[in-house]
Amino acid sequence: MLSVYSEAIQKMNQNPGIPPLFRDIFKNAYLPYRDPETLRIFLKEINSFKYDHSERLGDAFEYLLSVLSSQGDAGMFRTPRHIIEFMVDIVDPKKDETILDPACGTAGFLISAYKHILKHNSQNYRTGQAKETLDEKGLPIELLTLDSPLRYKGELLTNDERKRIVANIKGYDISPDMVRLSLVNLYLHGFPKPDIDEYDTLTSDERWNDYADIILANPPFMSPKGGIKPHKRFTVQAKRSEVLFVDYIAEHLTPNGRAAVIVPEGIIFQSGTAYKSLRKMLVENYLVAVISLPAGVFNPYSGVKTSILVLDKRLAKKTGTILFAKIENDGFNLGAQRRRIEQNDLPEVGRNIKAWLRNLRNDKVLFVDDIPNLHPVVKARIAENGEWNLSGDRYRENVVTSSVWHLIPVGQIFEKSNSTVLPDSLSSSVTYIGLENIQRF
Repeated sequence: MLSVYSEAIQKMNQNPGIPPLFRDIFKNAYLPYRDPETLRIFLKEINSFKYDHSERLGDAFEYLLSVLSSQGDAGMFRTPRHIIEFMVDIVDPKKDETILDPACGTAGFLISAYKHILKHNSQNYRTGQAKETLDEKGLPIELLTLDSPLRYKGELLTNDERKRIVANIKGYDISPDMVRLSLVNLYLHGFPKPDIDEYDTLTSDERWNDYADIILANPPFMSPKGGIKPHKRFTVQAKRSEVLFVDYIAEHLTPNGRAAVIVPEGIIFQSGTAYKSLRKMLVENYLVAVISLPAGVFNPYSGVKTSILVLDKRLAKKTGTILFAKIENDGFNLGAQRRRIEQNDLPEVGRNIKAWLRNLRNDKVLFVDDIPNLHPVVKARIAENGEWNLSGDRYRENVVTSSVWHLIPVGQIFEKSNSTVLPDSLSSSVTYIGLENIQRF
């Protein structure tokens, strides 16, 4: 039995009796079991499953992906679903827009974008009253049937619109394993012919002239020894994968294009020439918001500190400011197990960022001085010293904006004493001024 199953899987892609999609999925596939008894137990479990609809299989498949630890290699860290949905909600993809992930992994961003469009085209959707679409809060699987009110069905879309949405969603990945996982994931979520290609976004320029209205990505952070050897069409000359990916994403937006991309801290403040050139290009032409995430979001794969860059090609040319946001808590603790906690800044920060962007599009100003997690910074200040640093705290001024006490200048209450206190530990050339030197009127 072990021999038969092993041979069947290895030769599946040669079977002319199955669709090309499945032949692609099983290309170079193999049976991971070497023990007949293990295979027997696995088949027994699989045989007990009930397949009432592929979308249920899609949920199960995404759950399996969430518990696999094999994606921590080569800088590929699975993006937590709640972070994906936060990013998708901010860029707000529409039913007639093209959507791309140039480092798609298992297609999490693409599926979330698809479900976002379904949600906004469903009869039971109300703005600000989103329902859970997947088993995020321990909901029993039986509540997630197709007719469950917890799902958005997109019934306001016509059949032609649905076909166009599916055709507008595409992804690339350099790893054939990731391509296969993406194909399976998208197929199980209702994509009959997923548009996922094995493609090296950084060294091949065959698709350089392909643009997208929406780009969502968590590209690889790590570069091979010696760096990347990219083609010559990038604006920023670099060998670091994170620099090149962000450059690629910015340059492949349509005139009205928007993007959200996860980046490591090097993009935010590294002083290398390529990093500064990239930040200058972003600030001047693409960037509208920087969202700082807490270290530990990618546990257990990595404790690396990350941020989200929000790009809007049209809006960036209209505004002279960039909004900085800081997420202290994302609804999970920052330990290896990432257990759910009550503190969660994502919903409120997301609403405020969307309101900020919405007001800018309507040539209005949303004042956020009294919102602790947000502060806007004018682009001229970011450009002052040529570093183009995108660390939000660097530009935050410690100004009290509200108080129950009446505030007046210190000089109206205190004056500095002429006397000097000199502790024994200090030399005679040093003047020490402490609170004891201040005399009250």
